Amino acid sequence: MNTSKPTFLKTDENKIINEAAIRWVKQMGECLEVCLKVDGCQIPQNTHRICKNLNPSSYAALERHFR
Repeated sequence: MNTSKPTFLKTDENKIINEAAIRWVKQMGECLEVCLKVDGCQIPQNTHRICKNLNPSSYAALERHFR
């Protein structure tokens, strides 16, 4: 039984997303473009942006995967 709590991230558009729903992330400078759609996304039309200067904790949570 998995007892871990879901992790939520805040986007630059003041939306909250579930980290488990992320399909892919693309690093673009000091920002991350996040896709949640199963059938893919096009940047920037239907991705969510998380920038280091606006949402440092959410950015750090995802950026650790790029190290």
